[in-house]
Amino acid sequence: MTDIGGEPAERVSIAPGAVPGTAPRPLGAADLAIDSDAKPAAHDEHHHADVSGGWLRPAVFGAMDGLVTNIALIAGVGGGGVSPRSIVLTGVAGLVAGAISMGLGEYTSVQTQNEQVEHEVAKERRELERNPAAEARELAEMWIKRGLPPELAHEVATTVGRDIDQAVRVHAQEELGIDPHETPSPWVAAASSFVCFSVGALVPLLPYLLGATALWLALLAGGIGLFVAGALTARFTHRTWWNSGLRQLVLGIAAAVVTFGIGKAVGAGIG
Repeated sequence: MTDIGGEPAERVSIAPGAVPGTAPRPLGAADLAIDSDAKPAAHDEHHHADVSGGWLRPAVFGAMDGLVTNIALIAGVGGGGVSPRSIVLTGVAGLVAGAISMGLGEYTSVQTQNEQVEHEVAKERRELERNPAAEARELAEMWIKRGLPPELAHEVATTVGRDIDQAVRVHAQEELGIDPHETPSPWVAAASSFVCFSVGALVPLLPYLLGATALWLALLAGGIGLFVAGALTARFTHRTWWNSGLRQLVLGIAAAVVTFGIGKAVGAGIG
């Protein structure tokens, strides 16, 4: 990186415990190491679990939505006493319509989020270009409140501010809680949601597609799928897998009971 005068900017590394948010300990000037030739170590770059909407989150929840939607739909039309052929037709229509809706919705959601991030980052860049000293003080004050010594905080903030791109990224992370370099792809999110909704919605249809005619087999297949999908959400919620699986299964059963009852009542009324 370079500073505003064209000279190579020095890379700043802070000793463990000096980073804002980590466990405090006595610090001094020796904690700030400046090395103009430093290269990022292999462990400098690390990633946490997917919590920002990459592909895994829309995939898991897309599959869950597909399962719940078609289980409820099949239970509803099945409760109305229609033929297995009509149930399959209804389920396929629900699969296609739901997958398209989920894909478009996920794309719009992620794209809107990314545009908001771009807007906020551009605003932060303008503020840094207009008044870099004030922004450096603001950053230093944030670190001081988190336990960093004032002298060290101001020195680090000033050094970070020598590179506008790095300064924008740090300010975005500290003030907005976002990383402008790690925004999710709306196309990937949309595709994963579309595909996984389709797979989830297909599960309760499989018994019918394989020649079965009993409604309970479709609901059983859907229930197993719901438990598995619910267990997978434990990755995000940090609950036990069986607890998450049972919770999703209970919610799916509740949806199926409601739609089955409605289908039964409507079917009796029409008949």
